[in-house]
Amino acid sequence: MYKNLKKVHSEPYPGHRLFLILLGLFLFVSSVKAGSNDQEEGGRFNPGEMIMHHITDSHVWHLWDGEHGTIFLPVIVYSKERGFDIFSSHRFYDEHHNLVSYDGYTLEHEHIVLEGGSHVYDFSITKNTLWLFITALTVFFVFFSVARGFKKNEGRAPKGIQSFFEPFVIYFRDEVIKANIGSGYEKYVPYILTLFFFILFGNLFGLLPGAANLTGNIAVTSTLAFFTFLITNFSGNKNYWKHIFWTPGVPLPLRLIILPVEIIGMFTKPFALLIRLFVAITAGHVVILSLISMAFIFQSWAVGFGSTILVVFISLIEVLVAAIQAYVFTIFTAVYIGMATEDEH
Repeated sequence: MYKNLKKVHSEPYPGHRLFLILLGLFLFVSSVKAGSNDQEEGGRFNPGEMIMHHITDSHVWHLWDGEHGTIFLPVIVYSKERGFDIFSSHRFYDEHHNLVSYDGYTLEHEHIVLEGGSHVYDFSITKNTLWLFITALTVFFVFFSVARGFKKNEGRAPKGIQSFFEPFVIYFRDEVIKANIGSGYEKYVPYILTLFFFILFGNLFGLLPGAANLTGNIAVTSTLAFFTFLITNFSGNKNYWKHIFWTPGVPLPLRLIILPVEIIGMFTKPFALLIRLFVAITAGHVVILSLISMAFIFQSWAVGFGSTILVVFISLIEVLVAAIQAYVFTIFTAVYIGMATEDEH
């Protein structure tokens, strides 16, 4: 009995674990201010600069203070006068990490400008672009392993990473895709599953310290919504287009009103998808960074510790939001495709 009691008391309490989590996050919070030199004006902490620095795209990837904590990404630009130019974004910074011009190019608020006002097309590998590659490769390698495990364990119980992801795949196939699209759903399964896991991984990776705000970038969400728009409308059958341009069972005068509403609805559906995902993810990052900023605004350890506790719980909510937003984007995509392919009653 004594040995059992000794074993119980030797194990860490759940409260100890929570304290260690809070302490670790508090140390991370305390490093935020030191991690960005461009967040202060006149020696005072500027929360707006800090928040925008973390949620917007950048030609460099700051991990911690100093040159060794910065990854300088490749700059790829094109202009009619010079053609293609490729160089490191390190060229835009001097030894004191101040912005400077390089070979006629200037970096102004993350936009590259050529002297003389010539238009520059920017194809650079920015932080969001790099994280897009990382997310896509992660999804590829994870599900390559899942597919390999499925072939290896065919007819047997799933093992390893396959056993974790297979229930999600089966659920989305049967309860989301098949339930909303119906007959012919099989050809949409690869796209919708890829869409869900890409958004989910992008949302979760965006919560990591130092990560990019990938799914909080409206260009990324617009591209995903554009793919859904194309697939939905190219999959539309005769019944779908008839309901848009010549709604059956409606008097002719009302059709003059319904027609523009239906046409506008074709574009508002994907627009709602991109705005919902963009706003939800960006708002979560802004709330967390605003709470972190309180420690430096009030310059108080008590406020900092309190804001850290709030950040812990908000971060847990953000994990839930990351999954919910991926699910919502996916299920609405399946619903829109199902509406476009539905047979006439």
